[in-house]
Amino acid sequence: MRTEQEMMALILRVAKSDNRIRAVSLEGSRANPAVPKDQYQDYDITYYVTDIAPFYNNSAWVVETFGEPLIMQMPEAMRYPEGNGNFNYMMIYPDGNRLDLSFKLPKNVGEDVPSVALLDKDGLLTDLPAPNDSVWYITPPSPLFYYSCCNNFWWCLNNVAKGVARDELPYVMNMLNTVVRNELHDMVNYYIGTLHGFNLSTGKDGKYFKRYLPPELYAQYAATYSGSDYNDIWTAVFTMCDLFRTLALQVAAHFGFIYRQGEEDGMRKYLAIEFTATPVL
Repeated sequence: MRTEQEMMALILRVAKSDNRIRAVSLEGSRANPAVPKDQYQDYDITYYVTDIAPFYNNSAWVVETFGEPLIMQMPEAMRYPEGNGNFNYMMIYPDGNRLDLSFKLPKNVGEDVPSVALLDKDGLLTDLPAPNDSVWYITPPSPLFYYSCCNNFWWCLNNVAKGVARDELPYVMNMLNTVVRNELHDMVNYYIGTLHGFNLSTGKDGKYFKRYLPPELYAQYAATYSGSDYNDIWTAVFTMCDLFRTLALQVAAHFGFIYRQGEEDGMRKYLAIEFTATPVL
């Protein structure tokens, strides 16, 4: 695998030799000092250019310049383009390095944070803020956000139960691991904020939960994931319920919020009925 120094040298060599490229910045995890460094981090690079057109949907130029990737994705040439005039190439190379290369006009400087200036031919990047991850800090909940999180968590569990009763596994898994889990993740974040303060990030999709949760709670969180067997799913559901309650009560105590016990009691009663009355198929 090419080293970071080798990748950066290539990225800058291309930019320095092409007069159309006026500045280069680094975004993403490699620009974030709070993110642990490892070999799997992408190279999120932006080339600020005088004209987008020569680089727009021009994969031949990218391959000729950076080499043949194992696979490439060009979001603006796919089903749901943003249509903002920028163009992005995402590439994984045989040595395992991933390069996400964006082309933008100078007027779009500062769209991505955090950012680090790598090359600046015209002084375009002089006002970039110092890189940090504050944009991803946990947001303390308002009473409305706290209540909405609790209500939607308990409410949407009815869909999980109905899906199990109907033997609709794809629906069950999507409802449990997308809709319901999103609410659990919000509550985990709120709880972590009460323990460590809200000036921190738990990473995309909670990838740093293990770092911030007490070991016993993280073990309980890990047990909320199940296989496809419905008995395992029910076990995960009840574990999720117990964990959510523990976290939500602590968050309520910290902020002086009201935890609506009746909503939990009602859904637990419904789930108990479905669990005992519905044969597992």
